[in-house]
Amino acid sequence: MTYSRSGTLVGAIAAMVLVGSWQFPGQRGLAQEEPGRICQGELADALDAIRLNHGPGSRWGILVQSLEGDRTLYSREAQQYFLPASNVKLLTTAAALTHLGPDYRVRTSVYRTETGLQIVGRGDPTLTREHLETLAQQVAAAGLTHVGELWLDASYFPGEAINPRWQWQDVQAGYGAPANSAIIDRNEIPFTLHPQEIGEPLRVEWEREEDGSPGRWWLDNRSRTVAAEESEWLRLGRGFGDPIITIEGELAAGSEPAAVSVAQVYPNEAFLEQFSRQLQAQGLPVGSRQITEVPQLVKGGEIAAVDSPSLGSLVERTNRVSDNLYAEVLLRWLGVTASPELLAEEESSGRSPSAADRGLQMVSRVLAQLGVDEELFEVNDGSGLSRVNWVSPQALVQTLQGMARSPHGSLYRESLPVAGESGTLRHRLGDSPVAIQAKTGTIAGVSALSGYLEHREYGTLTFAIIVNQSTRSAAEQRGAIDDIVRVLTQVRSCSG
Repeated sequence: MTYSRSGTLVGAIAAMVLVGSWQFPGQRGLAQEEPGRICQGELADALDAIRLNHGPGSRWGILVQSLEGDRTLYSREAQQYFLPASNVKLLTTAAALTHLGPDYRVRTSVYRTETGLQIVGRGDPTLTREHLETLAQQVAAAGLTHVGELWLDASYFPGEAINPRWQWQDVQAGYGAPANSAIIDRNEIPFTLHPQEIGEPLRVEWEREEDGSPGRWWLDNRSRTVAAEESEWLRLGRGFGDPIITIEGELAAGSEPAAVSVAQVYPNEAFLEQFSRQLQAQGLPVGSRQITEVPQLVKGGEIAAVDSPSLGSLVERTNRVSDNLYAEVLLRWLGVTASPELLAEEESSGRSPSAADRGLQMVSRVLAQLGVDEELFEVNDGSGLSRVNWVSPQALVQTLQGMARSPHGSLYRESLPVAGESGTLRHRLGDSPVAIQAKTGTIAGVSALSGYLEHREYGTLTFAIIVNQSTRSAAEQRGAIDDIVRVLTQVRSCSG
């Protein structure tokens, strides 16, 4: 995977060039206190000019409607399928909030058995080694003096932990970490790359000292430190059969270090190893260690447990900073709590889908209850990394409108980044004269932005803007989308 300075994927070639966004003729200086207005009759020409200026070959899908859906200000290919990137998270989080509710939590439990301990993971994406230390302390307080057998039950999410259709570079990246039943420290191996003297390789600083211990990870460090005027880029690779991390790229001498990560290869083993260490640190020697991905029907009494944060707080992080791991976990929670109707259909057909596949079916069913046309989207994951996700602008707008009518509408909307203030919109649209809360999305050749805009005349607008097949840089794609949003803040009815 390739990283820019911000740590986001920018494509196979890391070109660190930021280009100023184009603006509709006559609309420069949009950061004024009282920006100029555009009459509604001129809106289509204004948005088409931005779209066409972006370059030939780019495909745009746009829909702008009132919150009630009774007024459409602009529509272009609104019912057509597009690659949505992380705008998929709008669908995943809407379904999770609706089906599970904001107070839903899972529990990581430790049971005492006849031969030792069994720890059961239920997909809590926030678990850290500190939580495992807490569990080990609870076990010690229960009076155990040793652990003959330590079992990890990793069966809560049946099926694959990694989407089989994700691209190779995404599977290796920390942002593409596996969403399994037993997650520890985000299933990432984090480290920081420091520039040194010109010509020298970047220095690796492990976030966790144990990851840098001899024999744990081998580094194939092909990076170098360059002069300040040269471009900066990084590309990381991680082996599956061998514990090798490849580092390529260049950072300028004197520049800030770059925080990066790769995904764990064997997350269940990493979880069990860490819990074993915590038990031993409490004076409890551990004998054999086993992992099962088959549900264990016989458990002893629960002697230790930690609860996850509320689903509402997880939704906030999922949308605010576009957290892929959280989104994939939410999808699997939908799968393991599937409706009785869906389970009955599976039983009658003899199918036994994975937690992720069952979660995808639940997303469709729940969104249909919110008024989203099931024919207008077809998703393959919960996060948007897959390149076989297909979502129309209308499906996104219908989701935003449906959630606005939901009892959880305020929480859902507040989970979105605020333009110029928070999350992935912190450095975008800070010049907007009105409030904008929207979800971003970026993969190579694709950018998206969908959300709510508080218009001075039309009230709350819902919008979805997606560009596909773009040959422009990610910065240029975002700039064109932001210019479209700026024009939306300026449109007026001009009646009379």
